[in-house]
Amino acid sequence: MRAKSSANKPSDSKLTGLFLDMLAAEQGAGPNTLDAYRRDLTDFSEFLGRVGHTFADAETQVLRDYLGDLDARGFKSSSVARRLSAMRHLFRFLLNERIRTEDPAAILSGPKRGRGLPKVLSIADVDRMLRRAKELSEAAEVSPAQRLRSLRLYCLLEVLYATGLRVSELVALPRTAAKRDARMIVVRGKGDKERLVPLNDASRQAMADYLAATEAAKAGKKNGLAASKWLFPSFGESGHLTRQHFARDLKELAVASGLQARLVSPHVLRHAFASHLLHNGADLRIVQTLLGHTDISTTQIYTHVVEERLKSLVRDLHPLAEK
Repeated sequence: MRAKSSANKPSDSKLTGLFLDMLAAEQGAGPNTLDAYRRDLTDFSEFLGRVGHTFADAETQVLRDYLGDLDARGFKSSSVARRLSAMRHLFRFLLNERIRTEDPAAILSGPKRGRGLPKVLSIADVDRMLRRAKELSEAAEVSPAQRLRSLRLYCLLEVLYATGLRVSELVALPRTAAKRDARMIVVRGKGDKERLVPLNDASRQAMADYLAATEAAKAGKKNGLAASKWLFPSFGESGHLTRQHFARDLKELAVASGLQARLVSPHVLRHAFASHLLHNGADLRIVQTLLGHTDISTTQIYTHVVEERLKSLVRDLHPLAEK
């Protein structure tokens, strides 16, 4: 069935704004999620404009044409699937708001994808990076500023691998997270939801050493960073270290540790945290809680780790297994 005329319908940009407002208000979507939806829907709207359609009147075949255009532009199947997901959410919203009388995306099928497994560093790889970061933080021949930067990187790495925080959560930790007696920290995650995450001894010590160094820098030189409420302050607009800055430092550390920079990122270390826990017997529900996943299905991407562990247990421990 054809949609009603769009002559009196709101513009695509207006509908995008209403849709994003709904995501923020009703689903607690954060800035990064909203930006991703905005980029995807802007690209979709631009395509519709070129073929003479809008969100209000686009039919299923036009949506198929757009998916074909993405494929022709060389988009990966995962990116096409994400665009399709954005379209489905949008048209469901337009249907609920009675801006459209039917959902043209309802019968669309996404691209076939192989099972997407996250990149995961081995325990040995993470150990190499931790050792190298520790060595750099203890180097005697560097300037105080370089040493402070190295201590910050070592602290970031220890805390990330100990907690599995999202990089946005990590760089925005408050200074109070480094309290000496803190065994747990309160993390504010997606949708402004809070959760408790435990710290290990190594991460607590790394934070204490880094904080002591920042206090020493404050005593030696007055600056705005010393009085910041953030654990990892900067002079930027956010007031704290950016995700991009940490990612660059992490890739430099990877190279210094003998690893390929393309294989290392803050998100890869978050994956390593989860996978290594599961490999050592942690319950999937506990890992879900630690990662801050609302839905267990999001955490189930790591079930391949559990499956491999179970296979090895049967192989090694079953009395009838071949030796």
